[in-house]
Amino acid sequence: MHMEPVKTSGPFGNRLLAGLPAHDQARILSNCDDVELHRGEVLGEPGERIREVYFPTDSFVSLVTPPMDHTGLEVWLTGNEGMIGAPLALGVDLRLLHTLVQGTGPAWRMSAEAFGEALGQSDALHRTLDRYLAVLMSQAARMVACTRFHVIEARLARWLLMSQDRAHSNCFHVTHEVLAAMLGVRRAGVTQAAMTLQGRQLIDYRRGDITILDRVGLRAAACDCYGAMEAVYGQILD
Repeated sequence: MHMEPVKTSGPFGNRLLAGLPAHDQARILSNCDDVELHRGEVLGEPGERIREVYFPTDSFVSLVTPPMDHTGLEVWLTGNEGMIGAPLALGVDLRLLHTLVQGTGPAWRMSAEAFGEALGQSDALHRTLDRYLAVLMSQAARMVACTRFHVIEARLARWLLMSQDRAHSNCFHVTHEVLAAMLGVRRAGVTQAAMTLQGRQLIDYRRGDITILDRVGLRAAACDCYGAMEAVYGQILD
């Protein structure tokens, strides 16, 4: 079945916030700054205090395991369906993962203090974030299984679909080095997988600029983790 990229919705352009009652939306918006996130920007490192939360609209952000004897591994990818800084909803004010902007675009930024006050004033926000954290746990578990059991080509197709959804565009920029780090594989493996997808005319890749040419074909090439992770979000939050 052909699946179109998820579009932004509601006055915020963020699906989490768009599902809140209007008075909660207004309260949160009054305490947010509209900022531009830039590809390659680091929003936080493990062990740092969470001083701000972000609700992406047309930007997207990778949450990556701390580098040790490798470059790290992406745990999940967050765009306008979610937020950065979710541990605050559990009373945890420490960043647990390396937080890296993958796609340039706007986001709502809110101080941790204002976010804590909003949580105390809105049962709806609390319920929404409880469900969102359940989604993140499910997706992170799925990502572990995907990394262990699925071939690089299928995982790359899945990552490109997820990025397309969050970029709200058929075109976005990502290098082979970044792809290798996010998928936890060698650069040569990503290069070969990208060449295969390009040879099948599913994508076009030039100097880090990726264009999705055939979303239906790319969906068929991806592992079933893509559909499963999207389905979990719908079952719990939509």
